[in-house]
Amino acid sequence: MTTPVTGATSNPTASTTTASSDPALAQLSGNFSTFLTLLTTQLKNQDPTAPMDSNQFTQQLVQFSQVEQQIDTNTNLKSLIAQGATQAGAMATTYLGRNVSITNGKASLSGGAANWSYNLATTAAAATLSITNANNQVVWTGTGETASGNHVLAWNGQDNNGNPLPDGAYKLTVTAKDSAGNDITNSVASAGTVSQIDMSSGAPQFVIGNMEVGFADITAVTN
Repeated sequence: MTTPVTGATSNPTASTTTASSDPALAQLSGNFSTFLTLLTTQLKNQDPTAPMDSNQFTQQLVQFSQVEQQIDTNTNLKSLIAQGATQAGAMATTYLGRNVSITNGKASLSGGAANWSYNLATTAAAATLSITNANNQVVWTGTGETASGNHVLAWNGQDNNGNPLPDGAYKLTVTAKDSAGNDITNSVASAGTVSQIDMSSGAPQFVIGNMEVGFADITAVTN
């Protein structure tokens, strides 16, 4: 997966080859090669009694040298990004088989069961629980606990009409208000075991049941 790092070079052919996979870089490399061809032709056919101004000649070389250096810099950055993704993937494999805590509000529904925990910062006058599917459609609503502290929701995977819903990732949202109608701070978490690492997007995604989460969504790891 890692692309070899290409060092800076004054060889326009090498730059063109390196940039061939990127249209923008390929165009810059092509322009550089065209410039060298035109410059060589101009030098061969210039009037000996009125040679090219050396300052102008130097400025042109410097400008196109900077372009070539930028091409190589972009290529090297892509290589570093690819190497970083490889290292992240290697690190992610250490999570395989581990139990993790997830804080993006999502949990995996599997076999008619999904579980969350939620925390209320203070006692609420009312709390409403809403579960949405992957299309952000509300599929279930209910009344939540109002005491401050931690609570658990064990969902049977059915909508409010008792219809079973397909396995997948679902998100719990808690809306809690005090007696004055002010929002109460709350947090939602779930837990699961990492069974696979998906690298198809470039960044590691942890497969937990029937859902995928990223590094940022995991706050704790246990054996």
